[in-house]
Amino acid sequence: MIPLDEAQALVLRACVPLSPVELSPADALGCVLAASAVAQVDVPPFANSAMDGYALRAVDVRGAPVTLDVVGRVLAGATLGAEVGPRQAARIMTGAPLPPGADAVCMVERTRVEDGATGCRVVIEAPVEPGENVRGPGGDVHAGEVVLDVGVEVGPTQLAALISAGCTALAVHPRPRVGVISTGDELVDPGHPLGPAQIYDSNRPMLVALVAEAGCTAVDLGRSGDDEESLAARIDGALGRVDVLVLSGGVSVGDMDVVRMVLDRLGGAATHWLQIAIRPARPFSFTVLSGPDRPVPVFGLPGNPVSSAVSFELLVRPSLRVIGGHRVTGRPRLVARAAEPLRRSPDGKTHFVRVQLAPDAPDAPGAGGGGDGGGETLAWAARPCPGQGSHQIRSMGLADGLAVLADGDGVEVGEAVDVIVTNASLAAAFVGAP
Repeated sequence: MIPLDEAQALVLRACVPLSPVELSPADALGCVLAASAVAQVDVPPFANSAMDGYALRAVDVRGAPVTLDVVGRVLAGATLGAEVGPRQAARIMTGAPLPPGADAVCMVERTRVEDGATGCRVVIEAPVEPGENVRGPGGDVHAGEVVLDVGVEVGPTQLAALISAGCTALAVHPRPRVGVISTGDELVDPGHPLGPAQIYDSNRPMLVALVAEAGCTAVDLGRSGDDEESLAARIDGALGRVDVLVLSGGVSVGDMDVVRMVLDRLGGAATHWLQIAIRPARPFSFTVLSGPDRPVPVFGLPGNPVSSAVSFELLVRPSLRVIGGHRVTGRPRLVARAAEPLRRSPDGKTHFVRVQLAPDAPDAPGAGGGGDGGGETLAWAARPCPGQGSHQIRSMGLADGLAVLADGDGVEVGEAVDVIVTNASLAAAFVGAP
């Protein structure tokens, strides 16, 4: 067996970001910038009002209250068509361009239309300073300035910043196209009746969803039976369609572990068959096949659904993030208090226990810290999910994360435990999106 960190290093050494492509901001959503995005225009492109009110000359209202003549109205998307002169004002709306001659805006709450007037005169009740309530050109970003730097993922707010700055073409690492194949004669697609000795193929839909959650484009390449030629043809046909392949099942040493047989033939000496010192998910394979455009990393995951999911989290997901150009490759982690014992036996492996997380109760045993928490108050409590077998996928569905138990006897109630947060919604709630 080899340690997990050695297996991770072996895999990551073979994974490099995809070559940059040029995309529009909308098409680049979810991609990572491969070059700095530079503003093409000032943002905002002109001086405009920060609020509804009256555009005027600050010098005219130093002795407020004063009465000014109203020379017109400026709406967003329009101009006054005239200049604001001495002792004059223009009604102005938020975002409307500041008219020539004016250098400040008095908010409407500090004004009143003169009693008995028809709206052509306004009383300014408080003085304003030059530039007050005015957003100057380039106040957000100037043309030629970097809007977003290399390595930034384009999300909804980044999209808005790029579009407002006139960026029309971005150099980005494209989303990796990741093909998923499940193997096994015993598998049946969802929605079909089960025959004798058959089970539903849950791994492939799960892995397709995990691939998409990692920010990649999932390509469902279907299911292969335990037949070498059929699987080899499916893999060969996928090499021109995807950047990465993920296979589930058939990576151990059984007589019908066809993934091992096929990858030994296609990948040769470059194929790594690993027994990793973890539980679950000990067997794992990795190779790089020659594709028509670029080398294609191929991951072989165990068939047991929990082992498949854990292998993906620990080895595949970080690799996909690297290939997509992301700087943050792993799931967020937190230190939680064990709300129940998380026991194990020494066996030379790191154990990953499926746990549910909840805000910690201040009066719970050990909640004030202790253990490895260094006396620091822990905000989360971890409780093991029922059913920890590698075949018990329901526990993975209940879990918010994986508690990391080093070799030894485990963790007692109240002690601190490191948790990899796999629940994306929970992770976003306390650390931001992954």
